[in-house]
Amino acid sequence: MIAKLSGVVDTLALDSVVLDVNGVGYLLTASGRTLGRLVAGDRAALLVETFVRDERIVLYGFFDTGEREWFRLLTTIQGVGPKAALALLSVLDPEQLARAIASQDKTALLRADGVGPKLALRIINELKDKVGNLALGTAAQSATPAKAGATAVPADGRLADAVSALINLGYGRSEAFGAVMNASRALGDGAAVGDLIRQGLKELSQ
Repeated sequence: MIAKLSGVVDTLALDSVVLDVNGVGYLLTASGRTLGRLVAGDRAALLVETFVRDERIVLYGFFDTGEREWFRLLTTIQGVGPKAALALLSVLDPEQLARAIASQDKTALLRADGVGPKLALRIINELKDKVGNLALGTAAQSATPAKAGATAVPADGRLADAVSALINLGYGRSEAFGAVMNASRALGDGAAVGDLIRQGLKELSQ
């Protein structure tokens, strides 16, 4: 199985790249995030995931480990094929995806082509207790519930109230969740709701 390819970026398309490796061109399907970091004519190294579909071998390329790990995880969910997984990774980077799942932000997942409300809810339900095990960013780790089966809304009432306040001010659920988590880390465990809201607003304004 091919795990990594290094070579020269030969051709870029909307959803794929041809990587020239010592004169052999490998076609790799990739997310918009990965493709956006490649430049035709430059050298690049891509991590690779290999799928066999209808006697065809399809290669998927990833710029970093985090994206590949999320691709592997997403494709274990019923109804999420490689195309939908790449669509999610095109609109949300690994940290944003972890935050959206931890905060149960279905709207963020619906931005991906081919992901409808039922599939978004299934992704959240199946992964909300797993995001802390991926080590894909401190925000993702901090947002994960401490106990299996716990709600993804912060268990501390002060944090939940601060998140609700920011949502009522017009911010998205995952934005508000992340800002309050950062505010709590900055201010410490005993911070009052008002202080969390003010610090959260500072985080969002940066």
